[in-house]
Amino acid sequence: MGTASADLDPTPAAGRPRNGGAIMTGTGDLGRRLIHHRERLGLTREQVAARAEMSAGYVQYLEEHADMPDTGSLHRLANALDTTMDELLGGGRERPPGRGPAMAHPSLEVLGEDECRRLIEPGGIGRVAFSGSHGPTVLPVNYRMHGGAVVFRTAHGGPMDQDLRSGVVGVEILIAFEVDHIDETRREGWSVLVQGAAHHVPEEEAAATAGAGVTPWAGGERHLYVRIVPQQITGRRIRGL
Repeated sequence: MGTASADLDPTPAAGRPRNGGAIMTGTGDLGRRLIHHRERLGLTREQVAARAEMSAGYVQYLEEHADMPDTGSLHRLANALDTTMDELLGGGRERPPGRGPAMAHPSLEVLGEDECRRLIEPGGIGRVAFSGSHGPTVLPVNYRMHGGAVVFRTAHGGPMDQDLRSGVVGVEILIAFEVDHIDETRREGWSVLVQGAAHHVPEEEAAATAGAGVTPWAGGERHLYVRIVPQQITGRRIRGL
């Protein structure tokens, strides 16, 4: 395990690591998390290095190699990236977020529609809520905003194909779509609720809708585009004072 101090160039001399083992050139889990949090904050490697009081070369090394810094360096990196050591190490990957206590005096802010749209504009993962054949149903989907509407993909003949059809020509089912973000470190977060009709995009419109660039993580044959044109958008934000 690498134990380089903050001011040392981590690149091993003569192509060999300091610990005497073979160099692992594939980016590991820590490296991917470092890159994720750095890009989340819009920081360069040099900016992260300055915050963490270490060399930019060492930050690059940790991002690109499956190695682990000493505890002190990991702590400084977590502070520099506004996260925790546990998060950088993936300690909470399998548990739901938000288990910690609330801040002493939290405030709840009602968000306007423009702010709600700004928050969900980048796309990501949202939750579709509808009355399914087996009762109330909530399913996660990858979505993008396209032409002011929420767009996601599903499978022909699947639950969100059949259950979101009214069976009456020209009549669409009203559904809810929710997106949220939780910052466990600050005990803050926001949620946005979109309500609108589920429109199954016909084949003749699919090419234009494909411009949204939405890609389902679940993979498979998910070629049916569903579009939600918002009829109402509301949101809330929790802040810690």
